[in-house]
Amino acid sequence: MTEIPEHLRKRAEAAKAKAQAAAGGGEAAAEAPAVDTAVTDEKIPSHLLDRSTAAANRPVMDTGVPAVPVGGSGPDGHNQRLLTVVKSGSIQDTKATPQDKVHVWPHLLLAEFLAALAITLFTTLFSIFVNAPLLELADFNKTPNPSKAPWYFLGLQELLTMFHPMVAGVTIPGIGLFVLILAPYIDKNPSKRPEDRKFAISLMTVHLMFWAVLVMIGSFFRGPGFNFIFPWNSGLFFEL
Repeated sequence: MTEIPEHLRKRAEAAKAKAQAAAGGGEAAAEAPAVDTAVTDEKIPSHLLDRSTAAANRPVMDTGVPAVPVGGSGPDGHNQRLLTVVKSGSIQDTKATPQDKVHVWPHLLLAEFLAALAITLFTTLFSIFVNAPLLELADFNKTPNPSKAPWYFLGLQELLTMFHPMVAGVTIPGIGLFVLILAPYIDKNPSKRPEDRKFAISLMTVHLMFWAVLVMIGSFFRGPGFNFIFPWNSGLFFEL
């Protein structure tokens, strides 16, 4: 059983003595209030006792809770007896907002997997029915002139005719790849509209045009000895 605090017990005895004095028990009222009231006043401030008495005498609302004025203030001006109604429910709003996005799996990866299967099937069937345009077997006693790399390496071979192999094969391609890696960190514009992505589009255009021009020069404008020629004068020295 919880022990009743001493000051609350004495307050109850004082109230009981006052009730008896009001009913006619004068002797009990003359002894108890002199001691109990002093003890009570030492434990509880008078303004709190006044507020408690006023609250106990107020009418009871429909909810069974005594009506308390909103403007009432406690010690140091703090409102400590205000009542409020809190609706039950989650504090965090879990309502999903519509977004124009889909998950990578299964929407994107499934489409890419099906596309890869379709391309693989097409390449297999095409290679069965159509022969590749291969040349005759290589003869180490007969080196073709000009000796050109595959078309996708002709840009690099063209650079080798202009710069030192270290510069043409390592430095220039390395700088190009490094700039492309840094591009997303330089241009952080989230827009998907081409007119808002001038830096990214310009960088990719310069990269593609630079490499495309080198490939076309190496394919159509290089003749015997890998010398520069005009194809409409000397012919076309390029085979797939």
